[in-house]
Amino acid sequence: MTTSRFSSDVYAQRLAAAARATTEAGLAGLVITPGYDLRYLVGSRAQTFERLTALVVPAAGDPTMIVPRLELAAMKESAVGELGIALRDWVDGDDPYALVAAALGGSSVAGKSAPLAVAGKSAPLAVAVTDSMPALHLLPMAETLGVVPVLATDVLRTLRMIKDAAEVEALRKAGEAIDRVHARVPEFLVPGRTEADVAADIAEAIVAEGHSEVAFIIVGSGPHGADPHHECSDRELRSGDIVVVDIGGPYEPGYNSDSTRTYSIGEPDPDIARRYAVLQRAQRAAVDAVRPGVTAEQIDAAARDVLAAEGMGEAFVHRTGHGIGLSVHEEPYIVAGNRLELQEGMAFSVEPGIYFPGEWGARIEDIVIVTADGAQSVNNRPHDLVVVPAS
Repeated sequence: MTTSRFSSDVYAQRLAAAARATTEAGLAGLVITPGYDLRYLVGSRAQTFERLTALVVPAAGDPTMIVPRLELAAMKESAVGELGIALRDWVDGDDPYALVAAALGGSSVAGKSAPLAVAGKSAPLAVAVTDSMPALHLLPMAETLGVVPVLATDVLRTLRMIKDAAEVEALRKAGEAIDRVHARVPEFLVPGRTEADVAADIAEAIVAEGHSEVAFIIVGSGPHGADPHHECSDRELRSGDIVVVDIGGPYEPGYNSDSTRTYSIGEPDPDIARRYAVLQRAQRAAVDAVRPGVTAEQIDAAARDVLAAEGMGEAFVHRTGHGIGLSVHEEPYIVAGNRLELQEGMAFSVEPGIYFPGEWGARIEDIVIVTADGAQSVNNRPHDLVVVPAS
């Protein structure tokens, strides 16, 4: 594995699985423009510009990469060459959407394509596109193909939700790296320093511990901890503050960490310690409930029920978790109403929180991977309310 992507055999397996899923869905094919789906399928970090770059995966036949000639060099960093994917480059003045139609099995006449014929069917079949495709490409492509594309989400969601062995290892390394950062956080939490000061130190530590960049940093002290999506401010830390620290970033080849721990500057008030202990039990209950066959909403309920039984149900204002991988937030979402059954290889956060506006908040978050009989956490820092010196 290089620092930027997996070995080509990983992508070959993913492409084959995507082609099978496309056929099973009765689609003409997939058209994947730059974004997480393209990176997942071929390891490409190409960006979206006004000139079309797209991987075309037909239901029948071999995939084709359509790319502007001036962007060919960017493809060398992907697995496209090693996979033997046909490259169709184009220059300004050419019609790249006609190339898409041809790669899908259609024919182009005067800029318009005949209905796609796949597996002997003459009726137009739907073409699925990635949800990150910009309208500047979607609309002219739809006109050329003669069919209105559908989203490829249903075709690719299961593939991306169930992590392969290479992805699991990448998530483990990312988890270990962010754990090392959390181990350093107490030294940054000094009364008189601002949240922004602490965030700057954490950002430096995230990169120093092996991440390629910082995705997000939340340092929520005192009343700011009651805002789940607070970032950081010029508020100075004070003795007695409860501080929520939620941090993460991509770790090569691009898989994200995401972990939250809560800190107390000085010994916490007994009532805060009591409520925090309930949060610990809620997070533990949710992790313990994870196993194949259990639904996503049951994991959410496992955490929520513990808090509700102690009169803190209203203090838990968000879902229990989200999937993670190349994107920080992706499926599966661990939320009430999601009856999706968990499968081995799924990876997601378990992060119940309690929030008391104007006062304080707390959250505990681990990334877990569903195993054959339970869950394995990639984060292993203690869940206790970490007490740091007040002076």
